[in-house]
Amino acid sequence: MRTLTRARIGLARTGNAVGTADVLAFQHDHARARRAIETTLDAEALGLAPPPIVVTSRAADRATFIRRPDLGRRLRPDDLSVLPRGDWDVAFVIGDGLSALAAQQHAPALIAACRSRLPGWRLAPVVAARNARVALGDEIGAALGARFVVMLIGERPGLSVADSLGAYLTLDPRVGRTDAERNCLSNIHPHGGLTTGAAARKLVWLLERGRQIGATGVALKDEAPGDDAVETSAAPVLPPG
Repeated sequence: MRTLTRARIGLARTGNAVGTADVLAFQHDHARARRAIETTLDAEALGLAPPPIVVTSRAADRATFIRRPDLGRRLRPDDLSVLPRGDWDVAFVIGDGLSALAAQQHAPALIAACRSRLPGWRLAPVVAARNARVALGDEIGAALGARFVVMLIGERPGLSVADSLGAYLTLDPRVGRTDAERNCLSNIHPHGGLTTGAAARKLVWLLERGRQIGATGVALKDEAPGDDAVETSAAPVLPPG
């Protein structure tokens, strides 16, 4: 069973205690999850060309960001002027969320895979947002004048996966949009989650379908072909306890 899941099952025991190797593995994964939450986005580490436009939410630091989710949903006023307004079809925003590690490792590849599948679409410059919650993408998309915004954001880390990415799609973004008005792809990561290629195919399908019906959220149903065989990365084989 341990070869099929990253969950902590079948742990070795010594008397009433958990084995040393499993205790150390737990401490390592706990430290990795804490690091994912406490780290802010490094725009240079994204390796994008041209470099992304860097903005920050109204949460000035990580401690404030964690305590005040509302501040992470609004853009710092001074940053509005750096966003070039245009006739964009879609804007991709990379947000650290609760795992800058996920954003830095997976978002650039996902954007590249989507770009190759969107010929003819006018793509806004990529924006990297620090101390960002999902809804921050709405204000950024509105400032850019984009018809769609895709927020690629680090998801809350767990003790199995600390670098899981989420993708949130919203039509006609603006401050005040609700979760019911956006679509979400979650668990994008290489540890048995949704692969970058599969996520790009599904995200592009949702973009194209959303443009056809003029809606996202609960009005946009995920009816992409091939859903019964969604491509996921292989689950790791863990050593015996």
